[in-house]
Amino acid sequence: MAGRLLILGAPGAGKGTQAQRLAERYSIPHISTGDIFRSHTEKGTEFGKQIEDYMTSGRLVPDTLACEIIVKRLSEDDCSDGYILDGFPRSVPQAEHLEALLDKKGDSLDAALVLEVPDEEIVGRLTARRTCSGCGKIYNLQFQPPQEDGKCDEVDCEGAELLQREDDQEKTIRRRLDVYHETTEPLIDFYTRKGLRKSVESGNLTPDDIAAKIEKLLMAEGVC
Repeated sequence: MAGRLLILGAPGAGKGTQAQRLAERYSIPHISTGDIFRSHTEKGTEFGKQIEDYMTSGRLVPDTLACEIIVKRLSEDDCSDGYILDGFPRSVPQAEHLEALLDKKGDSLDAALVLEVPDEEIVGRLTARRTCSGCGKIYNLQFQPPQEDGKCDEVDCEGAELLQREDDQEKTIRRRLDVYHETTEPLIDFYTRKGLRKSVESGNLTPDDIAAKIEKLLMAEGVC
């Protein structure tokens, strides 16, 4: 049986990549808040209608509603052998509400994985990202550079220009890191007090190396 896992880390720490790898490795669903919200709005469910109202008005989805949607997803059959939560909870109130709802179901999280990457490395990773102006393919000048400098490799793009998005500029990245430290570090402390925090030092490592460290840690802890 796989575990009920949560993955945390700064923007650019590799949460999505590692969550997907865990999902494939242990045959458990990768639970992404964004994917769930989009699914509800596309299907026009009652939850979807409520979410759309908040999103179109520029307001944040309330913690209680967001938690209800997530817990409903976790109650589906494919989550019976475990899951990996990515992008939720984002704050201590959300974590507390999620814990209460899971407790009512007789469930609880097994581990909160924290990808530890120094801020300066995060800045380096994200400022090196480039996006194709044609097809939207993402490159990284450090890890996955294009064959020709500044040009997309895809044949259909005919050498379309690679651009740096505003989100990948240093000023924006540092602002996002400030928000992360302000809102997410208390969340990490919350799971540390619960005895669920499992730190994974991920600086200067490849995705394969990080995945190997995570698997070794989970096996040692008897989580998966």
